[in-house]
Amino acid sequence: MNRSMWLALPAALLLAGFAFAPEKKVTSAIAVVHPNQGATVNGVVKFEATAKGVKVSWDLKGLAPGKHGFHIHELGNTDCPDGKCAGGHFNPEGKKHGGPATAERHVGDLGNIEADAKGESKGEMEDAMIALAGAHSIVGRTVMLHEKADDLKTDPAGDAGARIGVGVVGIAKEE
Repeated sequence: MNRSMWLALPAALLLAGFAFAPEKKVTSAIAVVHPNQGATVNGVVKFEATAKGVKVSWDLKGLAPGKHGFHIHELGNTDCPDGKCAGGHFNPEGKKHGGPATAERHVGDLGNIEADAKGESKGEMEDAMIALAGAHSIVGRTVMLHEKADDLKTDPAGDAGARIGVGVVGIAKEE
């Protein structure tokens, strides 16, 4: 064998090792929410893998008091003023719209959050349908907040009104 072959062989083996290295398991994700045109909502939504699914926690400001639809949308695109570029609710199984406690629902149907008189909402929930990996992974998709409450039944989006806040779900640093 010539000398260049001996130099290339270790490099090829090293690269092959990287190609077959196990992918690191995603255990936490985050979405920084910013307002769509005409809205003021902003804040953070965090996701943490648990034994039962994913714990979702949020700290949001700039909402009108009351309930607001809270969903995962199918696309990670936020490059439009009205949020419609994020697509519809994340629904890989082609189900009808519902709520987090109903058997028939989109994967992205997380129900409602409620803002207090100051327009702030802070809370957490656990969801068994969303995931941070696999077919139900929300990583790379968007969190969407709507102007009105989700009625948890009307297709396709629960009659929740305009899309007022959006954030792309990205992998978060382990804490």
